[in-house]
Amino acid sequence: MEMLIDFPGGARVDAHFGSFTVHTDQPPAASAPTPFATFLASVGTCAGIYVLGFCQQRGLPTEGIRILQRIHSNPFSGMVEKIDLEIQVPATFPEKYRPSLIRSAELCAVKKHFENPPQIGVTTLEVAAA
Repeated sequence: MEMLIDFPGGARVDAHFGSFTVHTDQPPAASAPTPFATFLASVGTCAGIYVLGFCQQRGLPTEGIRILQRIHSNPFSGMVEKIDLEIQVPATFPEKYRPSLIRSAELCAVKKHFENPPQIGVTTLEVAAA
């Protein structure tokens, strides 16, 4: 998979892949989330895909289900130290499926990459002017 990252103006930085574009921006005049906020949101949305799939496979309604993601940062370094995902279910959600719902969310590929992070290489390449 390749993504093309470009700079459409101001503090905006966009990622293009396939037919999609992910827009990011920086305060104070942000028109989109920051790249880091998008990165953090990928944890909860990825877990959400697995929760949604779990419910759909069993014919369980997803109305009223949501995930509350809490980010805990070190006050000195600003680095994220812990991310909590709380799957909120309505009272009608079957109790017997709650542990399996948690296990399904834990299958998230983003979470697995946090646990075993990839190496990131950075290089430059001179290209001819367009």
